[in-house]
Amino acid sequence: MAVKTISKQEIATFVREWTNDFPNLETESYVERIFRHWQAKPDWLLEELIDVFILEGLARISEQEPEWTFVCANLYLQTLYKQAAKQRRYDPRERYGNFYELITSLVTKGVYDRSLLDDYSKEEIEKLGTLIDPEKDKLFTYIGLRTLADRYLARDYERNLYELPQERFLIIAMALMAKEPREKRLLFIKEAYWALSHLYMTVATPTLANAGKSYGQLSSCFVDTIDDSLQGIYDSNTDIANLSKSGGGIGVYLGKIRSRGSDIKGFKGVSSGVIPWMKQLNNTAVSVDQLGQRKGAISVYLDVWHKDIFAFLDAKLNNGDERLRTHDLFTGVCIPDLFMEQVETRGDWYLFDPHEVRKVMGFSLEDFYDEAKGSGSFREKYWQCVYDERLSKEKVPAIEIMKSIMRSQLESGTPFMFYRDEVNRKNPNAHVGMIYCSNLCTEITQNQSPTVMETQYTKDGKIIIEKTPGDFVVCNLSSINLARAVTDNILERLIPIQVRMLDNVIDLNRIPVLQAQLTNEKYRAVGLGTFGWHHLLALKGIRWESKEAVVYADELYEKIAYLTIQASMELAKEKGSYPAFCGSDWQTGAYFTKRGYEAPHWQNLKEQVAQHGMRNGYVLAVAPNASTAIIAGSTASIDPIFLKVYAEEKKDYKIPVTVPDLNEQTTWYYKSAYHIDQHWSIRQNAARQRHIDQAISFNMYVMHTIKAKELLHLHLDAWKSGIKTTYYVRSTSSIVEECESCTS
Repeated sequence: MAVKTISKQEIATFVREWTNDFPNLETESYVERIFRHWQAKPDWLLEELIDVFILEGLARISEQEPEWTFVCANLYLQTLYKQAAKQRRYDPRERYGNFYELITSLVTKGVYDRSLLDDYSKEEIEKLGTLIDPEKDKLFTYIGLRTLADRYLARDYERNLYELPQERFLIIAMALMAKEPREKRLLFIKEAYWALSHLYMTVATPTLANAGKSYGQLSSCFVDTIDDSLQGIYDSNTDIANLSKSGGGIGVYLGKIRSRGSDIKGFKGVSSGVIPWMKQLNNTAVSVDQLGQRKGAISVYLDVWHKDIFAFLDAKLNNGDERLRTHDLFTGVCIPDLFMEQVETRGDWYLFDPHEVRKVMGFSLEDFYDEAKGSGSFREKYWQCVYDERLSKEKVPAIEIMKSIMRSQLESGTPFMFYRDEVNRKNPNAHVGMIYCSNLCTEITQNQSPTVMETQYTKDGKIIIEKTPGDFVVCNLSSINLARAVTDNILERLIPIQVRMLDNVIDLNRIPVLQAQLTNEKYRAVGLGTFGWHHLLALKGIRWESKEAVVYADELYEKIAYLTIQASMELAKEKGSYPAFCGSDWQTGAYFTKRGYEAPHWQNLKEQVAQHGMRNGYVLAVAPNASTAIIAGSTASIDPIFLKVYAEEKKDYKIPVTVPDLNEQTTWYYKSAYHIDQHWSIRQNAARQRHIDQAISFNMYVMHTIKAKELLHLHLDAWKSGIKTTYYVRSTSSIVEECESCTS
């Protein structure tokens, strides 16, 4: 059969068709380049040149012509449509095939969960299939579409593509709404699909990847508190491994573990401290990966008064004794107000062994915090320990510890900073617990306690182990795309369906650690967050380094907080409050008083919450969400951009990217993170932190030439401003790894 000859005119016509929506693009040289490719291999058919069209289009992405990303995305869509049509045996010109047949096929193959067919009738599924709008695929940038296709769309076990973008969104909506009342759930699914397909919001990576599938779990973040016992340490390691393999990012509090040189069963000086247990966790992070996609992600936290603090801070450094290094863990330091005061005044600081404190003093120092700025039970207990001659202690200048913290941050990006007193002062559930540390990405702050094995015995030929479960933190994340949702003025419609989706994750999730399951049900914690802050500022013509940006952050996040609390209250009316509601700051009204919510609409909401309850014990948290922000075509979290034009590098490809909506108006408002005065970022986050019951993944961007005094001033400013946590210190000389579990 003769190969049909393709003319240059046909290529030009094809290009015109795909660039018709972008009349300002220069296409003449583009056509010339494509034609030369074809001349070198003239047996190509026109549709087979698509990879070349994409390659040449990507090469043209620039500050002057950013729209090429949408041209490339539309071309790549044709490849996806063709791949799905081939597997599912329908005409690719239809773009999307039969939705019911997709579900039955992937249930049969074991990719989708059987519940999709058990919970929904064929008639319902076919009706839902009519919601699919292929035109919404045109909202994706090339890097967004490529990320979604490579990592989240359902494939069979031979990696053949079956699912398309709008089908993923609809499957998520169906999975999350499956247990809603039948008379309402189709409406809820329609609303959830509306929110997802318009890219007004994203769900967290585990939910995006696993909803509706037969494997994996849906929650983003977990935080464990390890008991100071051999059994507790090894049991926790097993729990962490089980969560890691199913896609969770994990924070681990080590502060209860005795220090190096402590006694064991009365034998002096025999404990090896926390470093060997960190090595064990490091091995778990490397060896228990997440379905081969990436290694496990674990962060460990230690109190700044713990005797092992210097060894802990050195664990991420690239030099020194490798036997004491844990390069695959992320570190965080739990810091009381008193330590920062001692740093500022260049005072002394004392290090203790938590085991010895418990044994000699009869209390655990980590169980206390300062209830007010400048006074409280932690500093009272701390000074008791300092002045008690029975306790061994090490005295060091507080600034020396701070120097070690900053040295590690400039080399590795960590440790993260966890300001424990402010966190616990603003904990809405302090009546039933304590917060010791944060999670992998520093935005989760919820009650924690260790799980303790009480006894084990044999019965009827079986070994029975009894444990007292601790609060093993679970959080379920989702984020608002500020640039789209605020611009289109749909927050009032979006947030109620988003909170409902998050709340349903709690009941649908299959968590392989039982105490985590119990904690999930006890607090029903969710973390609604945001991304696209810099994108939104650019669209509104607001400079990052301005009072206007700080005021706008305050106003916008107050509105988001109000709508989110209201949505959780409305769900409580419908489904009941979380079990620990009675006595909480929500119930007493202290939550609103502490944040100065005196306006009439807030007072009205305060009364409604007291009367009807809250469905969720924790409701707001701003995660890093870099990956899902890429999918939605916006900027990550509350971060400023790195560069206006850059290359997104992954394992298999390198793709040029421009910041969103880059044009002659917005370009002036896209200032690079490394050229922004970080004190303005601190002011913005202090303004929004007031409205967020949990915390914010807040990066600080510094030049590698920064002086220690300047970095110290940033930390002091963040602490004094009431910021609960800081995430990475990203310097121009360090490369830090992204957390993918919290992306939402």
